[in-house]
Amino acid sequence: MSALSVRLQADQMERLNHLAKVTNRPKTFYVKELFKRHFDELEDIYLADQRLEEIREGKAKTISLSEMRDSLDLDN
Repeated sequence: MSALSVRLQADQMERLNHLAKVTNRPKTFYVKELFKRHFDELEDIYLADQRLEEIREGKAKTISLSEMRDSLDLDN
């Protein structure tokens, strides 16, 4: 397992400290939970944004719906 250092806003740290204290769980538990529950969504968003930028810059190729259907043999 790897370690990561993260700087949080004061209010975020206060919330995390409070949650950890009242639930008697370590702060790392909640950080790991946030990562598990939300990383896929963030990854999708940022990778889609990156791909869109590549398309706009002409660095990535797009295909039409009919080309996609043909490549997947969906018309038959």
